[in-house]
Amino acid sequence: MSHHDHHDHGGHHHHDSEDSSGVEKTFDERLVVLLDHWIKHNDDHARNYMDWGRKAEEHQLSGVGALLNEAAEMTRAISEKFEKAAALAGKKR
Repeated sequence: MSHHDHHDHGGHHHHDSEDSSGVEKTFDERLVVLLDHWIKHNDDHARNYMDWGRKAEEHQLSGVGALLNEAAEMTRAISEKFEKAAALAGKKR
């Protein structure tokens, strides 16, 4: 069975070294932008895992649902690390 959910990875292709006015961003600014992108991306994935976990449970696959819900929690924990990193990088500016 081959099923792929497609979502936008377009954030990886823009020129994040400059802001909208063409001014070069500092390393810290670029890092915060990247961390913010990763947080949003992870949160999107976590929601998707939760949705599929619920669907699995509705189809009497409670073990699968539990594992997907656990994966969602782990993904959110990673986002929390990114949030802390972004806060630390942002304070340096």
